[in-house]
Amino acid sequence: MLLDTASLYFRAFFGLPSSLRAVDGTPVNAVRGLLDFAARFITEYSPQQLACCWDDAWRPAWRVALIPSYKAHRVAYGEVEIVPEELQVQVPLIRAVLAAAGLPVIGAPDAEADDVIGTLANAGRGVRIVTGDRDLFQLVDDDRDCRVLYVGRGVAQHDVVDDAWLQAKYGVSARGYVDFAVLRGDPSDGLPGVAGIGEKTAAKLVAEYGSIEQIVAAAQNGLLSPTLTRRLAEAIDYLGPAGEVVAVRRDLPLAVPDLRLPSAPADPDEFARLSAELNLGSSAERLVKALAAAGSPG
Repeated sequence: MLLDTASLYFRAFFGLPSSLRAVDGTPVNAVRGLLDFAARFITEYSPQQLACCWDDAWRPAWRVALIPSYKAHRVAYGEVEIVPEELQVQVPLIRAVLAAAGLPVIGAPDAEADDVIGTLANAGRGVRIVTGDRDLFQLVDDDRDCRVLYVGRGVAQHDVVDDAWLQAKYGVSARGYVDFAVLRGDPSDGLPGVAGIGEKTAAKLVAEYGSIEQIVAAAQNGLLSPTLTRRLAEAIDYLGPAGEVVAVRRDLPLAVPDLRLPSAPADPDEFARLSAELNLGSSAERLVKALAAAGSPG
Protein backbone atom coordinates (compact mmCIF):
# COMPACT_ATOMS: atom_id res chain seq x y z
CA MET A 1 0.00 0.00 0.00
CA LEU A 2 1.42 3.37 -1.11
CA LEU A 3 -0.01 6.50 0.51
CA ASP A 4 0.13 9.78 -1.41
CA THR A 5 0.75 11.46 1.92
CA ALA A 6 0.36 15.14 1.08
CA SER A 7 -2.79 14.47 -0.95
CA LEU A 8 -4.27 12.79 2.12
CA TYR A 9 -3.21 15.28 4.76
CA PHE A 10 -4.43 18.21 2.63
CA ARG A 11 -7.80 16.46 2.36
CA ALA A 12 -7.81 15.86 6.11
CA PHE A 13 -6.94 19.49 6.85
CA PHE A 14 -9.81 20.86 4.77
CA GLY A 15 -12.24 18.13 5.80
CA LEU A 16 -11.88 18.15 9.58
CA PRO A 17 -12.61 21.04 11.97
CA SER A 18 -9.78 23.36 13.02
CA SER A 19 -11.07 23.02 16.57
CA LEU A 20 -9.03 19.80 16.84
CA ARG A 21 -6.04 21.10 18.79
CA ALA A 22 -3.02 19.89 20.73
CA VAL A 23 -2.57 20.66 24.41
CA ASP A 24 -0.66 23.83 23.50
CA GLY A 25 -3.32 24.95 21.02
CA THR A 26 -1.56 23.85 17.82
CA PRO A 27 -4.06 22.61 15.21
CA VAL A 28 -3.88 18.85 14.62
CA ASN A 29 -6.80 18.19 12.26
CA ALA A 30 -4.45 17.14 9.43
CA VAL A 31 -2.49 14.85 11.77
CA ARG A 32 -5.59 13.18 13.11
CA GLY A 33 -7.23 12.89 9.72
CA LEU A 34 -4.16 11.26 8.17
CA LEU A 35 -4.03 8.70 10.98
CA ASP A 36 -7.75 8.00 10.53
CA PHE A 37 -7.26 7.51 6.78
CA ALA A 38 -4.27 5.20 7.29
CA ALA A 39 -6.16 3.15 9.89
CA ARG A 40 -9.19 2.81 7.64
CA PHE A 41 -7.24 1.60 4.59
CA ILE A 42 -5.01 -0.70 6.63
CA THR A 43 -8.10 -2.24 8.23
CA GLU A 44 -9.98 -2.62 4.96
CA TYR A 45 -7.13 -3.92 2.78
CA SER A 46 -4.68 -5.56 5.26
CA PRO A 47 -1.50 -4.69 3.34
CA GLN A 48 1.68 -6.59 4.14
CA GLN A 49 3.81 -3.56 3.33
CA LEU A 50 3.13 0.18 3.48
CA ALA A 51 4.98 3.36 2.53
CA CYS A 52 4.08 7.00 3.11
CA CYS A 53 5.33 8.63 -0.09
CA TRP A 54 6.57 12.20 0.25
CA ASP A 55 7.07 15.29 -1.92
CA ASP A 56 10.74 16.12 -1.38
CA ALA A 57 10.15 18.55 -4.27
CA TRP A 58 6.50 19.48 -4.85
CA ARG A 59 7.47 21.38 -8.06
CA PRO A 60 10.60 19.67 -9.47
CA ALA A 61 12.94 21.96 -11.40
CA TRP A 62 13.09 19.61 -14.37
CA ARG A 63 9.29 19.71 -14.79
CA VAL A 64 9.24 23.51 -14.51
CA ALA A 65 12.03 23.73 -17.11
CA LEU A 66 9.82 21.80 -19.53
CA ILE A 67 6.60 23.72 -18.77
CA PRO A 68 7.16 26.93 -16.74
CA SER A 69 3.45 27.17 -15.85
CA TYR A 70 3.62 23.85 -13.97
CA LYS A 71 2.02 24.54 -10.56
CA ALA A 72 3.07 28.20 -10.95
CA HIS A 73 -0.23 29.43 -9.53
CA ARG A 74 0.58 27.72 -6.22
CA VAL A 75 3.86 29.62 -5.77
CA ALA A 76 4.53 32.46 -3.34
CA TYR A 77 7.85 34.18 -2.63
CA GLY A 78 10.03 32.46 -5.19
CA GLU A 79 9.52 28.71 -5.02
CA VAL A 80 7.62 28.47 -1.73
CA GLU A 81 4.30 26.65 -2.01
CA ILE A 82 1.22 28.46 -0.79
CA VAL A 83 0.11 26.38 2.19
CA PRO A 84 -2.21 27.57 4.98
CA GLU A 85 -0.15 28.38 8.07
CA GLU A 86 -2.34 26.12 10.22
CA LEU A 87 -1.44 23.22 7.94
CA GLN A 88 2.24 24.12 7.61
CA VAL A 89 2.80 23.80 11.38
CA GLN A 90 1.37 20.27 11.27
CA VAL A 91 3.75 18.84 8.66
CA PRO A 92 6.67 18.21 11.08
CA LEU A 93 4.18 16.77 13.57
CA ILE A 94 2.97 14.35 10.88
CA ARG A 95 6.55 13.27 10.23
CA ALA A 96 7.16 12.72 13.95
CA VAL A 97 3.98 10.71 14.47
CA LEU A 98 4.59 8.52 11.40
CA ALA A 99 8.16 7.83 12.60
CA ALA A 100 6.97 6.83 16.07
CA ALA A 101 4.27 4.64 14.54
CA GLY A 102 6.85 2.88 12.34
CA LEU A 103 5.26 3.88 9.03
CA PRO A 104 8.20 4.75 6.75
CA VAL A 105 8.28 8.01 4.83
CA ILE A 106 10.00 7.83 1.43
CA GLY A 107 10.96 10.75 -0.77
CA ALA A 108 13.63 11.48 -3.36
CA PRO A 109 15.58 14.61 -4.37
CA ASP A 110 13.85 16.77 -7.01
CA ALA A 111 10.94 14.33 -7.17
CA GLU A 112 7.30 14.38 -6.23
CA ALA A 113 5.49 11.73 -4.23
CA ASP A 114 3.93 10.65 -7.55
CA ASP A 115 7.37 9.65 -8.81
CA VAL A 116 8.16 7.74 -5.63
CA ILE A 117 4.83 5.96 -5.95
CA GLY A 118 5.50 5.17 -9.60
CA THR A 119 8.91 3.70 -8.82
CA LEU A 120 7.69 1.58 -5.92
CA ALA A 121 4.60 0.41 -7.81
CA ASN A 122 6.75 -0.54 -10.79
CA ALA A 123 8.80 -2.85 -8.58
CA GLY A 124 5.99 -5.00 -7.27
CA ARG A 125 2.64 -6.70 -7.76
CA GLY A 126 -0.60 -6.42 -5.82
CA VAL A 127 -0.15 -2.69 -5.17
CA ARG A 128 -2.80 -0.33 -3.82
CA ILE A 129 -2.19 3.42 -4.26
CA VAL A 130 -4.22 5.70 -2.00
CA THR A 131 -4.59 9.20 -3.47
CA GLY A 132 -6.86 12.03 -4.52
CA ASP A 133 -4.66 12.74 -7.57
CA ARG A 134 -6.01 11.63 -10.96
CA ASP A 135 -2.52 11.69 -12.50
CA LEU A 136 -1.79 8.42 -10.73
CA PHE A 137 -4.45 6.63 -12.80
CA GLN A 138 -1.66 6.06 -15.34
CA LEU A 139 -0.15 3.52 -12.90
CA VAL A 140 -3.18 1.20 -12.99
CA ASP A 141 -2.08 -2.19 -14.32
CA ASP A 142 -4.57 -5.05 -14.34
CA ASP A 143 -1.90 -7.60 -15.25
CA ARG A 144 0.14 -6.71 -12.17
CA ASP A 145 -2.88 -6.14 -9.91
CA CYS A 146 -2.03 -2.47 -9.39
CA ARG A 147 -5.08 -0.41 -8.42
CA VAL A 148 -5.66 3.17 -7.34
CA LEU A 149 -7.88 3.73 -4.32
CA TYR A 150 -9.18 7.14 -5.35
CA VAL A 151 -10.56 9.35 -2.59
CA GLY A 152 -11.93 12.08 -4.86
CA ARG A 153 -15.47 11.46 -3.58
CA GLY A 154 -14.24 11.00 -0.02
CA VAL A 155 -12.42 8.28 1.88
CA ALA A 156 -15.61 6.45 2.83
CA GLN A 157 -16.76 6.41 -0.81
CA HIS A 158 -13.38 5.80 -2.42
CA ASP A 159 -13.26 4.21 -5.86
CA VAL A 160 -11.17 1.16 -6.70
CA VAL A 161 -9.75 2.20 -10.05
CA ASP A 162 -8.85 -0.45 -12.61
CA ASP A 163 -8.90 -0.37 -16.41
CA ALA A 164 -12.63 -1.12 -16.56
CA TRP A 165 -13.31 1.85 -14.25
CA LEU A 166 -11.15 4.12 -16.43
CA GLN A 167 -12.90 2.97 -19.60
CA ALA A 168 -16.30 3.58 -18.03
CA LYS A 169 -15.35 6.98 -16.59
CA TYR A 170 -13.18 8.45 -19.33
CA GLY A 171 -13.19 6.09 -22.30
CA VAL A 172 -9.44 5.45 -22.09
CA SER A 173 -7.21 2.80 -20.55
CA ALA A 174 -4.35 3.44 -18.14
CA ARG A 175 -1.98 3.07 -21.08
CA GLY A 176 -3.58 6.05 -22.80
CA TYR A 177 -4.18 8.15 -19.69
CA VAL A 178 -1.08 10.36 -19.97
CA ASP A 179 -1.90 11.43 -23.53
CA PHE A 180 -5.54 11.95 -22.56
CA ALA A 181 -4.48 14.12 -19.59
CA VAL A 182 -2.08 16.14 -21.73
CA LEU A 183 -4.78 16.96 -24.28
CA ARG A 184 -7.42 17.74 -21.64
CA GLY A 185 -5.06 19.70 -19.41
CA ASP A 186 -5.30 20.22 -15.66
CA PRO A 187 -5.67 23.77 -14.30
CA SER A 188 -4.84 22.55 -10.78
CA ASP A 189 -1.34 21.67 -12.04
CA GLY A 190 -0.94 24.64 -14.37
CA LEU A 191 -1.25 22.47 -17.49
CA PRO A 192 -3.30 24.34 -20.11
CA GLY A 193 -4.16 21.39 -22.35
CA VAL A 194 -5.16 22.03 -25.96
CA ALA A 195 -7.65 24.90 -26.25
CA GLY A 196 -11.06 23.64 -27.30
CA ILE A 197 -10.33 19.98 -26.56
CA GLY A 198 -12.22 18.69 -23.55
CA GLU A 199 -12.45 15.24 -21.98
CA LYS A 200 -14.73 13.70 -24.59
CA THR A 201 -12.73 14.85 -27.60
CA ALA A 202 -9.43 13.96 -25.90
CA ALA A 203 -10.69 10.45 -25.10
CA LYS A 204 -12.00 9.95 -28.63
CA LEU A 205 -8.70 11.02 -30.19
CA VAL A 206 -6.62 8.78 -27.90
CA ALA A 207 -8.97 5.82 -28.41
CA GLU A 208 -8.82 6.22 -32.19
CA TYR A 209 -5.17 7.08 -32.75
CA GLY A 210 -3.39 5.74 -29.67
CA SER A 211 -0.92 8.53 -28.86
CA ILE A 212 -0.32 12.24 -29.24
CA GLU A 213 2.36 11.56 -31.88
CA GLN A 214 -0.15 9.62 -33.94
CA ILE A 215 -2.86 12.22 -33.37
CA VAL A 216 -0.54 14.98 -34.61
CA ALA A 217 0.43 12.82 -37.60
CA ALA A 218 -3.26 12.31 -38.40
CA ALA A 219 -3.79 16.07 -38.30
CA GLN A 220 -0.81 16.67 -40.59
CA ASN A 221 -2.17 14.06 -43.02
CA GLY A 222 -5.54 15.76 -43.22
CA LEU A 223 -7.44 13.10 -41.27
CA LEU A 224 -8.83 15.49 -38.66
CA SER A 225 -11.16 18.44 -39.04
CA PRO A 226 -9.63 21.81 -39.93
CA THR A 227 -10.57 23.12 -36.47
CA LEU A 228 -8.86 20.27 -34.61
CA THR A 229 -5.85 20.49 -36.90
CA ARG A 230 -5.51 24.20 -36.17
CA ARG A 231 -5.88 23.73 -32.42
CA LEU A 232 -3.25 21.01 -32.31
CA ALA A 233 -0.87 23.10 -34.42
CA GLU A 234 -1.29 26.08 -32.09
CA ALA A 235 -0.48 23.87 -29.08
CA ILE A 236 2.49 22.04 -30.57
CA ASP A 237 5.04 23.75 -28.29
CA TYR A 238 3.03 22.55 -25.30
CA LEU A 239 2.40 19.04 -26.61
CA GLY A 240 6.10 18.32 -27.05
CA PRO A 241 7.20 18.49 -23.39
CA ALA A 242 3.80 17.95 -21.70
CA GLY A 243 3.91 14.17 -21.91
CA GLU A 244 7.18 14.08 -20.00
CA VAL A 245 5.80 16.42 -17.34
CA VAL A 246 2.59 14.43 -16.82
CA ALA A 247 4.23 10.99 -16.95
CA VAL A 248 5.12 9.68 -13.51
CA ARG A 249 8.72 8.56 -13.15
CA ARG A 250 9.22 4.87 -12.46
CA ASP A 251 13.00 4.72 -12.24
CA LEU A 252 14.08 6.73 -9.19
CA PRO A 253 17.15 5.36 -7.36
CA LEU A 254 15.34 4.93 -4.07
CA ALA A 255 16.84 3.76 -0.81
CA VAL A 256 13.89 1.68 0.32
CA PRO A 257 13.67 0.76 4.02
CA ASP A 258 11.84 -2.24 5.42
CA LEU A 259 8.22 -1.66 4.42
CA ARG A 260 6.68 -4.52 6.39
CA LEU A 261 3.68 -3.28 8.31
CA PRO A 262 4.46 -3.29 12.05
CA SER A 263 2.07 -4.93 14.45
CA ALA A 264 2.51 -2.09 16.95
CA PRO A 265 4.12 1.39 17.00
CA ALA A 266 7.87 1.18 16.45
CA ASP A 267 8.51 3.54 19.37
CA PRO A 268 5.56 3.01 21.70
CA ASP A 269 6.74 5.49 24.35
CA GLU A 270 7.23 8.28 21.80
CA PHE A 271 3.95 7.43 20.11
CA ALA A 272 2.16 7.59 23.47
CA ARG A 273 3.86 10.90 24.32
CA LEU A 274 2.90 12.46 21.00
CA SER A 275 -0.64 11.08 21.26
CA ALA A 276 -1.05 12.74 24.65
CA GLU A 277 0.58 16.08 23.75
CA LEU A 278 -1.23 16.36 20.42
CA ASN A 279 -4.60 15.13 21.70
CA LEU A 280 -4.67 12.44 19.02
CA GLY A 281 -7.16 10.44 21.06
CA SER A 282 -9.28 8.00 19.07
CA SER A 283 -7.26 8.62 15.89
CA ALA A 284 -4.14 7.18 17.51
CA GLU A 285 -6.17 4.36 19.06
CA ARG A 286 -7.63 3.40 15.67
CA LEU A 287 -4.18 3.24 14.08
CA VAL A 288 -2.81 1.05 16.88
CA LYS A 289 -5.82 -1.26 16.55
CA ALA A 290 -5.41 -1.43 12.76
CA LEU A 291 -1.71 -2.29 13.07
CA ALA A 292 -2.42 -5.02 15.61
CA ALA A 293 -5.05 -6.57 13.33
CA ALA A 294 -3.21 -6.35 10.01
CA GLY A 295 0.49 -5.94 10.75
CA SER A 296 3.04 -8.70 10.81
CA PRO A 297 5.63 -8.85 13.61
CA GLY A 298 9.16 -7.76 12.85
